[in-house]
Amino acid sequence: MADAASQVLLGSGLTILSQPLMYVKVLIQVGYEPLAPTIGRNIFGRQVCQLPGLFCYAQHIASIDGRRGLFTGLTPRLCSGVLGTVVHGKVLQTTREMIARSAATLITHPFHVITLRSMVQFIGRESKYCGLCDSIVTIYREEGILGFFAGLIPRLLGDIISLWLCNSLAYLVNTYALDSGVSTMNEMKSYSQAVTGFFASMLTYPFVLVSNLMAVNNCGLAGGCPPYSPIYSSWIDCWCTLQKEGNMSRGNSLFFRKVPFGKTYCCDLRMLI
Repeated sequence: MADAASQVLLGSGLTILSQPLMYVKVLIQVGYEPLAPTIGRNIFGRQVCQLPGLFCYAQHIASIDGRRGLFTGLTPRLCSGVLGTVVHGKVLQTTREMIARSAATLITHPFHVITLRSMVQFIGRESKYCGLCDSIVTIYREEGILGFFAGLIPRLLGDIISLWLCNSLAYLVNTYALDSGVSTMNEMKSYSQAVTGFFASMLTYPFVLVSNLMAVNNCGLAGGCPPYSPIYSSWIDCWCTLQKEGNMSRGNSLFFRKVPFGKTYCCDLRMLI
């Protein structure tokens, strides 16, 4: 019981600390670029046209909504994290862990949808999803039960694929690459688990992007409609569109954000007008 409580507290603390980062990432994912690109240098010193990074973006949000505005959507995200920790529990085998993680994702997804929409409404300065209870009523009234599970399928697929990749890679590394006689074997295994988890999350990032876009797509918010986002008929349509545009990694990096060739952002359109 004490371990579960400590996990919940630790997870909640990390959620609060990472909320501004997730807020910025979500707005970038939906294509909202309020600041014009600037000329800068990449990590190799070459001059490139760059989009503003995490700190400039966060400063822009704070200048409009104050520092408190950086924590928009925190309440439903905390609810999602606590429920996910409780449901997931302690499981060791990959198959059991997959079932537990899928169950946790299914139960917490409505809160995830509310979190994303409360963040994305910053784009159009709307107040449609302000309180947790009001947001639940709004989604149910306008979209029914299915509205709470918008973007669920790609999120589930991404979680399952990431879990199997992570555990499979960690098993191969721990079995064939590490010497069982090393005194710090347990530490090495924990490091390998972290590294393989990082690579697995990178490979499955497109599922996260598609899921988040579908969660806000055509939901009555400016950020879920053109010009920020097309209206997608399904998550497969969203995937194919992003793939054609070369935007499958949009929002994955919050630093050294190079402007894609031939891409016009909404900030550019406002400058032309």
